Amino acid sequence: MTSTSTSTSTAVDFDTAPDRYRHWTLRIDGAVATLSLAVAEDAGLVPGYALKLNSYDLGVDIELYDAAQRLRFEHPEVRAVVMTGGPERMFSAGANIRMLAQSSHEWKVNFCKFTNETRCGIEDASAHSGQTWIAAVNGPAAGGGYELALACEHIVLVDDGSTTVSLPEVPLLGVLPGTGGLTRLTDKRHVRRDRADVFATKTEGFRGATALEWGLVDTIAAPARFASEVARVAEETVSRSRRARDVEPGTGTQKGIALTQLARVVDEDSLSYPHLTVQIDRNARRADFTLLGPSEAPPTDVHAQGADYWPLALTRALDDAVLRMRTNEPEIGTWVLRTRGSVDMVSAYDAQLTELADDWFVNEVRHYYKRTLKRLDVTSRSLVAVIDPGSCFAGLLLETALAADRQYMLDGVFEDVDPDAEPATLVVTAANLSAWPTANGLSRLATRFSGHDGGLEAAAHVGERLNAAAAMELGLVTYALDDLDFEDELRVALQERAALSPDALTGLEANLRFPGPETMETKIFGRLTAWQNWVFVRPNAAGPGGALARYGSGVAAEFDRRRV
Repeated sequence: MTSTSTSTSTAVDFDTAPDRYRHWTLRIDGAVATLSLAVAEDAGLVPGYALKLNSYDLGVDIELYDAAQRLRFEHPEVRAVVMTGGPERMFSAGANIRMLAQSSHEWKVNFCKFTNETRCGIEDASAHSGQTWIAAVNGPAAGGGYELALACEHIVLVDDGSTTVSLPEVPLLGVLPGTGGLTRLTDKRHVRRDRADVFATKTEGFRGATALEWGLVDTIAAPARFASEVARVAEETVSRSRRARDVEPGTGTQKGIALTQLARVVDEDSLSYPHLTVQIDRNARRADFTLLGPSEAPPTDVHAQGADYWPLALTRALDDAVLRMRTNEPEIGTWVLRTRGSVDMVSAYDAQLTELADDWFVNEVRHYYKRTLKRLDVTSRSLVAVIDPGSCFAGLLLETALAADRQYMLDGVFEDVDPDAEPATLVVTAANLSAWPTANGLSRLATRFSGHDGGLEAAAHVGERLNAAAAMELGLVTYALDDLDFEDELRVALQERAALSPDALTGLEANLRFPGPETMETKIFGRLTAWQNWVFVRPNAAGPGGALARYGSGVAAEFDRRRV
C-alpha cells in the first residue's frame, strides 16, 4: 500500500498483504483467526496527524479489507474471526479526528463509504461464508472503534470497571457516527430508540453491566476471565459454522486460494488488467470501462485455476478499478460501461457459478462479485451502459448494465463500419433473478421493475438471446437506436450529463438506485451516510470554529443554533 500525497489530494494504492501490514496482525490457530489492531502512530496514509489511541485512517481500513478478503479465500479452514485490540487495555478510539479535520470533503466521503463497505463485508462473511466475526473489546471502544465491534456478530466486553463503549460523535465532534453506528444499534442490535438516544449523546458511553443490559454488548467478563470467555465464544461459533469441513488428504487443512498480486498497468489516463480496461477522457470528464469476457471455456477444476479463474480475476480487477477511480479521480463523473467477448462463453461461466454454488470457493466468488456490484451501486458517478456488436452482456455481466443509470443499445449494426457484424444481444440467466441482490435485498431486475405488476417478463425468457427490439419491449434498456442515431444520441447524452451539477447528480442517482424495500444496508448508505456527508460540510462541524477544528483545544465549539 503506497501513496503520494498532500492532505487533500492523495493517489491511493489499495494493494497490501499480511506481510506488509503496518497496523494489523493476523494469526491463524486452526479454525479460529485473530486480528489484532495495534496502529502505528507514525504510519498515517497522509502527513499531518498521528494515529494515537489506536485510531484509524483509510490506510488502516485498507488493511482490514484485505484481511477480510484473504480470510474468505485463503483460509477456508477458519470458522471464527476474533477482532481485538493489540495494546493492553485499548481496543480503538475510532477514526482519527485530526485526519478528518484536515481532509477535503470528498476524502471524508470516500473514507466513510469505503469503511462502511468494509463493515458490510464483515457482516457478509458472517452471514454467507460461515466465518463469524467476534469482537473482543479489551479496552475503550469509542466512535468508529465501537462501530468496528458493531460489525461483528458477538461482542465480548472486558468488565474492568473503566472500559466503556461509546458513540461520542454528536456531543464531541458535531457529526454523526459515520460507519453505520446508529443504524446498527437499532436495526441490528435492536437497542430501544430512547436508550440509543441517551447512548449517542453521552460522551463517556457505558461500561460493563449497563452496556450488557442495554444490548450494547453480548457478554461481559472480568479481566481474569476475559481471554477464556473469548475462547469459549469462539469455540461455540466454530461448532455452529456451516463452513465446508473437507480437508486436503494428508495436510490436515483445506487448500485455500491465494489472492496473488493483481496484474495491473497504471498510466496517466488508463488502467489495464487482463480482463478489464479503463480509459480516461479528462476533457469530457468520462471514463470508459470495458469488461472482457473469457477466452476459454469454463475449467473442469475451478480450484486449480485459483485467482486466474475468470469470474474471480474479473471481479478483483473491477473492485480495484472502482476503488482507484472513485478515490483518485473525483472529477471523472461519468463512467461508461462496455463489454467485449463471447455471449456463449460468459453464459457458460454463469451457468457454472450456479451449478457449483455449494462449493466453498465458488460461493466466495459469487459473494465477492455481489459485493463489488454493490460497490458500483453506491459509487457517486453517473453510470451508462453501451450495448453494441461485440458486447457480451449475459448473466453476471448483464448485472453491470442493470446497475447503470441508463442503457443504450444499438438496434442492428454499424452499416458503414462492419455491416457483416452480428447484432448485439442480451441474455438473462437464472442468476440474474436472485444471485446478485442489491442493498435492498432484491435483484437488479426486480429493483428495475419495482412497483410494476408483471414487470419481470424477462424471467420468462431466461437463456434466450434478446435483440434490441426484444430488450426494449421487455424494459431491459432505456433506448434502442439504429446506427443513424446511435452515436449522436449517445454523444449528446454524455455531454449533457457532464454539464449538470455533480452534487445534484449524486443526490439524484442515490435516490433512484434503491427503490423498493429499505434494509439496514440501504439506510447506512442512503440515509446515514447522506446526512453524515451533509453534516461534514456544515460550519458547526467543519467551520473554523466548528467542533472538528476545536476538538482537543480546550476551546468550546461555536454553533449556529438555528435548526435546519
